[in-house]
Amino acid sequence: MHSIRTIALITLACLAAGCTTTGHVKQSIGVETVDNDKALAFPPPGGPAIVNVVERRHGKDVDQTISLATSSSVSGQNFLKVQFLGVAGPNQGLGSRPFNTINERAIAREMASAIPGVRLARSAILVQNSYGPFGYASGQSRTGDTCLYAWQQIQAGFARQLDQRNFGMVQTRVRLCDAHATERQLLSTVYGYTIAGHFDGAALAPWGTPRGAEAVLGKPGELVYPDTAPYRTPPITIGYQNRPAQPLRHPAVVRRPAVVPPQPQVQPALPPIIGPRVPLPDGQSDPSQTGGAGGPSSMLVQPAPTNTVSNIIVPLPDCNGDAGISGTCRR
Repeated sequence: MHSIRTIALITLACLAAGCTTTGHVKQSIGVETVDNDKALAFPPPGGPAIVNVVERRHGKDVDQTISLATSSSVSGQNFLKVQFLGVAGPNQGLGSRPFNTINERAIAREMASAIPGVRLARSAILVQNSYGPFGYASGQSRTGDTCLYAWQQIQAGFARQLDQRNFGMVQTRVRLCDAHATERQLLSTVYGYTIAGHFDGAALAPWGTPRGAEAVLGKPGELVYPDTAPYRTPPITIGYQNRPAQPLRHPAVVRRPAVVPPQPQVQPALPPIIGPRVPLPDGQSDPSQTGGAGGPSSMLVQPAPTNTVSNIIVPLPDCNGDAGISGTCRR
């Protein structure tokens, strides 16, 4: 009986405590948006612009997802992910951290999640940027967009415990899809990105000590040409958004001389036909028959002469004993 009362009191106390809970939601610790200039990695000059940076911290490790400008119809956002992995812990010892190596199944899942609906083919060619070798896969969507997914693990290898250096590791992932760029242009971002972060301690630097100058430099008798190593021209131009503008194509203007159509010769206007044709008096020739200056040689109807005093011919009277009015008669 006593135990039952104890259980009842504990239940009531728990219910009372639950009723007094405020229920406020608190922000998770370790996930925040930082300024773009605090990114731990940057795309190459001329590459896609940075949209925002989301940082996650857990223990000594730091992850950043750097979202990049996207011009594609494929679902998803272009990004550059970078992960800094430090020393695992004192129990495992320096230099004995079990690094997370690249796993093909994990990469396949990452590609399917980052670029859904696009079949990507892995490249079997060995490629290497300033930080070492990397792998990538590329393909095209149904709409013709070019997509690329690249991965890289930067580490100096397992050092001896006595050396106590090069214990850190950096992993990067690059997802790019573009409607206008080619595979080679997208690959230039993987060749030219820069890691701006570093570990707090030179012993954790995964890329080791800086490499010295070439042995042939400064030595007499060693020839160095501009088209050979170490001054080798990079095979890929960095940046794919600053594409050269296509020249404007103006239609060719063909100037043709103005052609003046021949004007028909104006025939002289013929006088209007007035009345029937009357033969000319004796001793005069018809210009229409001779082709004179009065008209063409063709048969043309000439106008009849007008009735004037000078051209009216009156027949004379017969002389039958009467000389007539004028005293003359026709003989």
